[in-house]
Amino acid sequence: MTFVRLIASLLALAALALSAYAQEQEQDPIRHGQMLAKLFCGSCHAIGPRGRSPHPSAPPFRTLGRTVDIDQFARVLGAGLLSGHPDMPQFKFHYEDARALRDYLRSIQD
Repeated sequence: MTFVRLIASLLALAALALSAYAQEQEQDPIRHGQMLAKLFCGSCHAIGPRGRSPHPSAPPFRTLGRTVDIDQFARVLGAGLLSGHPDMPQFKFHYEDARALRDYLRSIQD
């Protein structure tokens, strides 16, 4: 097999794997939302049903429903989330990602 064919085969396999991953995420938005929470938020917030937040002033995600309308929060994520404190970065999520994160947040509320 030539080098070009090897590279083409590897790229095709990578595209197939990414397609399968994307399809799996569409089928399980809660799991996709959990992955997004871990990736973007887990360094400061407790993102699971238990545990403390790594950043002392970051609320655990399981308690957000007490102070935030989770459905509104998803809209805010889609429009661009700005925080009132300097430690939190600005986020803007794609519509489907914001919905997946909302679904995940709903699933872990106290």
